[in-house]
Amino acid sequence: MKSQFLLNPQITFLNHGSFGACPKPIFEEYQRFQLELENEPVQFIQKKSTVYLKEAKEFLAKYIGCSSDDFFFTPNPTVAVNTVLRSLELKEGDEILTTNHEYGAMDRTWNFFCEKSGAKCVRQNISLPIVSKEQILEEFWSGYTQKTKVIFISQISSATALIFPVKEICDKARELGLITIIDGAHVPGHIELNIQELNPDFYTGALHKWMLAPKGSSFLYVKKLFQKNIDPLVVSWGYESETPSESQFLDYHEYQGTRDISAFLCTPKVIDFLENNNWKEKSAQCRKLILENYEKFCDLLNSKPICPISAEFMGQMCSIPIQTDSPSELKELLFYKYRIEIPVFKTDKGIFLRISLNAYNSQKDLDILRSTLIEIKLTTDLLL
Repeated sequence: MKSQFLLNPQITFLNHGSFGACPKPIFEEYQRFQLELENEPVQFIQKKSTVYLKEAKEFLAKYIGCSSDDFFFTPNPTVAVNTVLRSLELKEGDEILTTNHEYGAMDRTWNFFCEKSGAKCVRQNISLPIVSKEQILEEFWSGYTQKTKVIFISQISSATALIFPVKEICDKARELGLITIIDGAHVPGHIELNIQELNPDFYTGALHKWMLAPKGSSFLYVKKLFQKNIDPLVVSWGYESETPSESQFLDYHEYQGTRDISAFLCTPKVIDFLENNNWKEKSAQCRKLILENYEKFCDLLNSKPICPISAEFMGQMCSIPIQTDSPSELKELLFYKYRIEIPVFKTDKGIFLRISLNAYNSQKDLDILRSTLIEIKLTTDLLL
């Protein structure tokens, strides 16, 4: 599959999780839409884009398990979450229950809105190593109080690369009358997703990561109960529309005037590519590589797995605890000297080297990383 991607063949790319990678056929479709836009901008923006967008949404709706009327495209999950937060009527003393495994941009977003509203973000500690799903649920819900109004949690965490039991969390939150916001940035195209079965109030996912779409393609699902309460992040022609559709929710959020939505419109091509290339099988092969290699890398780096080595907690990513005084220097050395693209995360839970694989990877890539880490241990003091 490596020849299907635009990635530099001189680089060992072990960081699909950060921004994804787009295959050539999908990127060509992306450019085709951009050329059509530039050939006749007025007709494309005012007429054709509506038809193309409807088709793209119908394809995606079947793929993620919800109605096409209940979501709209966004450039990334951060924009999606900001849209939700600007419409939540949080007040002083209200609490948002989340974890200490969330994405840095989301932590900053909650800090900003809590400072404005006087609400409190409770980042519940989910301790490592993970022992069981029951442990996660017990530790998470120990942060619940009568002041809790909102649940915010990643279905797959970024730095620690863990799959969290969000179905069980959504079910209990619903019983308690809490609003649920799920950050599924790493989910579509990575693990199975059926939003209707999960039944959150809000769900955002990225298409440009594991679904292989061009950069800048994500979505925000909003349960019908909340659609009238979610204001547009940008007020534009959809507000007080001269030609309103049956959905004020979509009018407000979908029609933003002049912008390039080509990445959104590639969705049918994206899904066709995944289906025609047996992507579920390829994803399973990547998970197998992760499960087979994770403990070996932990042993090499004198650390322990942060979770049971199981598909219940691990997908196509794994995070290895490492000991280093210079995480940034280590990352730079790996890239500039050894041509390995891999992130090194510094968190309040420790420092992690995260491996994320897709179909263009093989055991050979992991062997290159292994031999490189051995050399770094022998020749530098970057790995303690």
